[in-house]
Amino acid sequence: MPSKPAKKKPVAKKSAAKKSAPKKSPAKKKPAAKKSTAKKASAKKPLNNKAVAAKKKAELAKKLALKKKIEAQKKIEAKKKAEAKKKAELAKKLALKKKIEQKKIADRKKAELAKKLALKKKIEAQKKIEAKKKADAKKAADALRKKQLREREIAKKQQAAAKKKELAEKAKAKAIADKEREKEKARVAAEKQAAREAAEKEKIAIREAKEAARLAAIAEKEAAREAALRAKRKPEPPPRPPIIKTEFQDGIQATKEFDFKFLLGQREALLEKRAFLTNQAVRLEDEAHALIEDVEMGDVQFDEEGGEGDTMVVERERDLMLSAQARQEVEEIDAALARIASGEYGYSVHSGMPIPRERLKAIPWTTESVLERVGGIGRR
Repeated sequence: MPSKPAKKKPVAKKSAAKKSAPKKSPAKKKPAAKKSTAKKASAKKPLNNKAVAAKKKAELAKKLALKKKIEAQKKIEAKKKAEAKKKAELAKKLALKKKIEQKKIADRKKAELAKKLALKKKIEAQKKIEAKKKADAKKAADALRKKQLREREIAKKQQAAAKKKELAEKAKAKAIADKEREKEKARVAAEKQAAREAAEKEKIAIREAKEAARLAAIAEKEAAREAALRAKRKPEPPPRPPIIKTEFQDGIQATKEFDFKFLLGQREALLEKRAFLTNQAVRLEDEAHALIEDVEMGDVQFDEEGGEGDTMVVERERDLMLSAQARQEVEEIDAALARIASGEYGYSVHSGMPIPRERLKAIPWTTESVLERVGGIGRR
């Protein structure tokens, strides 16, 4: 389309030249007409008028055709200009739209970057706050532990002092009351000293033999039990799952399976049980020591009828054994309290799986589930 108007432009110029040419022809013919005679002019006039009219008609038609052609050319050029203007405006709009979109993208990226920076600052601030909370909680827990240790030491000293005072008063009263009996006991003891020594030696020999047999039986049973355990031992348990820790409050590290409220109740139960066991251990140890003091003061009668010497030894060994058991349970409770603070409470030490809450409420210091204890998982 654009090449056709360019070829037609010279045609338009030629037509314009032709259009101007007829205008000059009448001016040139006028002198010729003057030179001709009147006779010739009168003879040729009808023919020339027809030719001139036809010529004018042809020129008029030619001018009209040229005018139509020029108007058509102008319409084409106007249409081209309108299309070019429309294209330019469209290109301008597209460029403006692209610029706006680029600005929006840049603004969005800038906003996202600012948002990321704000989030990063917020996370860092949160981490600082959590670190400070942990440090404060640890400091508070240490202070509480030290305070509890001091209180326990003071209570222990007070109990020991009171027990010592009570034992001293009791010993003094016994010494006054038993002073008269000592003379008679000394006489009886002197008469039966030889028989008692022989009987005591025989009893010691029998007791040592029984003890050796008992120890041998125990060793045999333990060996058989170990052999049975080795024979029934199951494969090693799978790797322990990770413990998901949540909030830390008042020296208690909560986890996904055990919330803060449950752990707080368990800690109170453990502390109450610990106080009871500590008092029990102290009482049993004092009773065992009191039995030794009674022996030293001569309050026990060693004769064939009473048999108080053996009874006293059995009672003392029982008290010491029960005291040791109480002390062992206190150590287990302390370990459970440490696990509450570290976030490991309530999980099996063998498999790492959570222990049912019912078992933890029944035995707060337990470290394994019922199935693991019965099945011997992880035990040696």
